[in-house]
Amino acid sequence: MKFEFQHPYTIGKGYEKPVAYFCMEYAIHQPLKTYAGGLGYLAGSHMRSAYELKQNMVGIGILWNYGYYDQVRKQDQSMYVLFQEKVYGFLQKTDIKFTIQISGHDVWVTAYYLAPEIFKTTPIFFLSTDLPENDYLGKTISHHLYDSNPETAIAAAILLGYGGARLLEELNWRPEMYHLNESHALPLAFYLYEKYKSVEAVKKRLVFTNHTPEPGGNRVSDIYLLQKFGFFNNIPLPELRNITGIQEDQFNHTLVALRLAGLANGVSKLHLQTLREMWQGAEGICNMISITNAQSFTYWADFKMYQVVSNENDAAIEDLKKHRKCRLFEEVAEQAGEIYKDDIFTIVFAKRFVGYKRAELLLTNMERFHKLVSNADMPVQIIWAGKPHPMDYTGIASFDKIVNLCKIYTNCSILTGYELKLSRILKQGADLWLNVPRMGHEASGTSGMSAAMNGAVNLSIPDGWFPEFVRDKENGFVIPPADPSLPEHIQDEKDANTLFDLLEKEILPMYYQNKSRWLGIVKNSMNSIFPQFDSNRMAIEYYEKLYGGAE
Repeated sequence: MKFEFQHPYTIGKGYEKPVAYFCMEYAIHQPLKTYAGGLGYLAGSHMRSAYELKQNMVGIGILWNYGYYDQVRKQDQSMYVLFQEKVYGFLQKTDIKFTIQISGHDVWVTAYYLAPEIFKTTPIFFLSTDLPENDYLGKTISHHLYDSNPETAIAAAILLGYGGARLLEELNWRPEMYHLNESHALPLAFYLYEKYKSVEAVKKRLVFTNHTPEPGGNRVSDIYLLQKFGFFNNIPLPELRNITGIQEDQFNHTLVALRLAGLANGVSKLHLQTLREMWQGAEGICNMISITNAQSFTYWADFKMYQVVSNENDAAIEDLKKHRKCRLFEEVAEQAGEIYKDDIFTIVFAKRFVGYKRAELLLTNMERFHKLVSNADMPVQIIWAGKPHPMDYTGIASFDKIVNLCKIYTNCSILTGYELKLSRILKQGADLWLNVPRMGHEASGTSGMSAAMNGAVNLSIPDGWFPEFVRDKENGFVIPPADPSLPEHIQDEKDANTLFDLLEKEILPMYYQNKSRWLGIVKNSMNSIFPQFDSNRMAIEYYEKLYGGAE
């Protein structure tokens, strides 16, 4: 039976404009492992809110056969990368098949459908090249999310961008707006140019969200390699240089997305400032606005905790938090062999392990670290979790360094498998959610939002989304950052000492000696995170501010 698509729910008023949303990763629910980190968490929350609001959206992604990777351990507890095939019975395999051109060869593409009722999302289609019609190289295009082979990464971009546009043709579903959530699907812009033969026509239909100022998220590629692979949809190079303004041999993906989109957005007010500084003087870029990231309150919030908070019963809040901690501590005991106590202050650092997030910041001053974790009067328990890129050997070395540290201290542990399920358990069990990016490097950050929805108090550098939320010592704690113009190792030393001072002189004494004030911060945090940082607000803003395009 031929797969036919019509948008499956009645569209809400004000959301009639059809929008196709292109993203390389989606963190929707634990069983569907099509994500690596924050970009996926954001996209998953967006798709859930689009469903709640009944917006006329369709998500386009890739079905990664081996996911990102499974984070497991070697014999000595250090980290190991496991690529294990994923099988999803809840996805509908469609009979859609078509070819796209990659490096001069036909590659067959099919699509899997995630219906809205499965996980309460807008409809999402996942593309795959793992078909018997393809040779081995063709099949591997959809095997690994963020494959470290640059040629495979280019092929994946063509699959998502051009293949996603072709899929919409096959479905006979005609978007008025195409949303590039990061520049990964940039070949979509060249598909639109070939279809409409005009940059202005592309700008009317294309919008772009940038999620990071980091080089790893702002790809630069050899223009001849991209042309060889068909990234530009066979547009001749002189014409391509004319429409993109790229005269060099190095092709900047983010810059071209900013030139071909009608409107773009950063993901916090601070990030918008950073974007404008980064691209100051660049010719031909579109107008940029800010739409601050958010997380799905419906999905993430601990509603039982909100119920006891609304009853103004501090004893009940404490009891429930201890119950939530015990669930987390079962995971700690299982993975790390440590027995934690529910009346001890618990600090969680859980992030994608990448350099600027500084997982090792507490270890910058080992004398002060030892003093902190050995304090019998105001004891602490510390938990780390996070997944580095499978080929990021520096990130893996950082993880392994903490593994070895945790063998020394029985109140320190590091957990593997930081995905949606563990993320929820960590946020519910944490007293303090620690966020210490190097100042100016965090575009938004979202983990602290969902942590607050679960009764964890944020302690953070005032970067990304955090200044829009925090009232210092009322609903969270601010780490005054070192001067970002200083050398990085000096910044790290200064920020570490400020962090230790805050913990030793303010936060721990408050938790142990003034519990009512601590619980007041917990309550303020939970009450002030909603609705401003619920993704329903964000999804509304995308329709109101971005999807009008350049009109």
